Amino acid sequence: MKYTTPKLVDCEQHGPRSELFIVEGDSAARTLLRIRNSAHQAVLPMQGKPMNTINASAEGLHQNAQFSALLDSLKIDLNLPDRPVEIPYEKIILLFDPDADGIHGRTLMLMFFYVWLRKTLDDGRVFDAHAPQWMITSGDMKHVAFAATPEHLRKVRARLSARGATNLTTKRFRGLGSIDVSILNSQCVAPTTRRLNVLTAAHAENALNLFENLKVLRSGCPPTKFNRSTK
Repeated sequence: MKYTTPKLVDCEQHGPRSELFIVEGDSAARTLLRIRNSAHQAVLPMQGKPMNTINASAEGLHQNAQFSALLDSLKIDLNLPDRPVEIPYEKIILLFDPDADGIHGRTLMLMFFYVWLRKTLDDGRVFDAHAPQWMITSGDMKHVAFAATPEHLRKVRARLSARGATNLTTKRFRGLGSIDVSILNSQCVAPTTRRLNVLTAAHAENALNLFENLKVLRSGCPPTKFNRSTK
């Protein structure tokens, strides 16, 4: 499958309040560009699933179309490890599809920041804008409700039923492109209404442990020891 080279659509102002949204694909990027604040919010599409960067080289990352575009956007040259890193955005926000592929892609991006730009995680500058996967409505409710995971959906439905809501209707979003722009804006983009989850090194290490356990289950071999980065 042929992918186009990701292209950054930058914001007008860098520094405090500025944000870089890393989104899954050109379609999601086009949707986001309709609702973002062009003064402070930049958008970079990542077309296709990101590469696994755990064992990659700096040169390999710069030669990869996706990560070369990301590194250029962040003004970083990994071949100059002693050069001070001054990322132009206050926040880096991962916005991927609310499905299994999106979760995998977001986790691979988290691995990149953990291995290569660990300080961004330690400084609390990388966030997950987890798009809703379900919308729950009822004639008994003034407002719609949203859920991000199957377990969250069960809890939301149980809570609404306990409050007297009947005939609950559930709609599943298949990707960012299927979410109404007003919902995407309020849930993921607008700073006054969205809910961002800060991503940490602990999140990355939990994901690494899961990957290693899956390897063991599939191969029957002992897990390999990962040399955790402190970059």
